[in-house]
Amino acid sequence: MENTANEIAEWMLNEVKSAGVLHQGAAIDYIVRQYGEAFIYINENGNKSIDKEVKKAFKKLHGGRAAWERDGFFWGWH
Repeated sequence: MENTANEIAEWMLNEVKSAGVLHQGAAIDYIVRQYGEAFIYINENGNKSIDKEVKKAFKKLHGGRAAWERDGFFWGWH
C-alpha cells in the first residue's frame, strides 16, 4: 500500500508541476478511477479527502514547492 501511496503522490506532483495547479476534486476522481476508494476517506466536514499517507508522500516529494490553497481546494506550484 505504501508503494501505491507513493505512486499516487508522484502522479500528483507531475500534475501540479505540469499544469501549475491540481484541484483536489480532480485528484480524487483520478485516484478513485485508477485505484478505487482505498486512498480516499470522508473527512470531519463530510467531504471526500485524499488518504493521509498519500498527502504525506506528496509533501515529501514537492519539498515545499506546492502550496495548498484552502479556499479553492487546490495545490498550486511555485
